[in-house]
Amino acid sequence: MQLDFWEQQLPFEYPFTISNGRTKTHQSSLMVRLSLGNWSGFGEAPAIVYYNVTVANMMEQLEKNRKLIEKFALIDPERFWHFLHHLFPNDPFLVCALDMAGWDLFGQMKKQPLHELWQTSWDVNQVPICDYTLGIDPIEKMVQKMEAHPWPIYKVKVGTDYDIEMIAALRQHTKNPIRVDANAGWTTQEALQKIPALAKLGVELVEQPLAKDNWEGMKILKQQSQLPLFADESCVFENEVAICAEHFHGINIKLTKCSGLTPALRMIKEAKTLGLKVMMGSMNESVIGSAAIAQFLPQLDYVDMDGPLLMTEINGVGLNYEFQQNKGQIQPLTLAGLGVQYRPPFKK
Repeated sequence: MQLDFWEQQLPFEYPFTISNGRTKTHQSSLMVRLSLGNWSGFGEAPAIVYYNVTVANMMEQLEKNRKLIEKFALIDPERFWHFLHHLFPNDPFLVCALDMAGWDLFGQMKKQPLHELWQTSWDVNQVPICDYTLGIDPIEKMVQKMEAHPWPIYKVKVGTDYDIEMIAALRQHTKNPIRVDANAGWTTQEALQKIPALAKLGVELVEQPLAKDNWEGMKILKQQSQLPLFADESCVFENEVAICAEHFHGINIKLTKCSGLTPALRMIKEAKTLGLKVMMGSMNESVIGSAAIAQFLPQLDYVDMDGPLLMTEINGVGLNYEFQQNKGQIQPLTLAGLGVQYRPPFKK
C-alpha cells in the first residue's frame, strides 16, 4: 500500500459553540489515503482541542510509522485495525482515520459498499433521518439559524443559564422534533430541574446531561427522567457500553473516539444485546467521515452526521442529504467502499 496524508481546513457557516464556551470557526482534520493499484481508500480524523488531538501530532506519528503501515497486507480490515491498535495504542483518532481508509479500500477491492459487506439492508424508509445541529448563540441568533435552515429534526447544544428560554423560543418556530445535547454541561440538580421543563416543550431526548464520570448522578437521573438519556462522553470505548446500560437509555458512538469502524460494529452489537438504543454522532467530519457514518445507518436508531451541512465547503460527491426532496433522509450509497468520491474542498 501507499500512504498519503495531509491537513484539511473547512470553514463553518456559523461559529460553532458548545457548553463551557468552546467555539471554533473552522474544522481542521487529518486526511489519509491508502492506495493499492487503481484503488484509493480515504479516511479522516478531526482535530479536537479538548481531547488534545492535533493534526500535527497525528502527521508526525504517520511519518514515523509510514514503512510499517505501507508493508501491511490488507486482506482483512479487522486484522488491519488490530495492527493499528497496537501501533498507536494511545491515539484512537489516528487509528480511526486509517481504519476508515482501510475499510474504504477493502470495499472497493470487493466491489461493494460497506453496508452490503456487513450484510445490512438499506431501506430508505427505515434508516434514521439526520438531524441539523444548532450551536450555542444568543437566542435571537439561534432562531435566525433555525429559520435559515428548515430541517425535520434539530439537535440543539445546551449548557447555558438560558437553556429553557432558548428551547421555548425555538419551539415557537417549529413543530419538528428537537433533541438537546448538554455536552456534560449540567449538574445533577440542574438536570433534574431542566429535563421536566424540556419534556413539556416536546424535546425528544437528552444527550450527555452530566459529567462523563458522574455515575451516581446518572443513576438518579435515569430513575427520574421523563426523557431518554444518551451517553456520549461517558461511552467512548467498547468497555464502557455495559457500564452505560445501567445509567442511560442509549449511547452515541463516535467513530473517531472509539478508534474506528471496526470497534463501532462491535459496540452496536453489544448495545443492542443490552437493550440500548444506538445513535452515531458527528465530530464535524467532512463528506468522507460522514459517509463512513452513513454506512452504519441500517443498524442505527438515530444519527447525527451533519458536518457537511454546517460547512461552507465540502470535499466529496455522492453523499445526498435530500432523498426525493425529504431533507435529512440519506440516499442509499451504492458506490463501493465508503460510497463517495473524494474531491479537494470546494464551495457548495
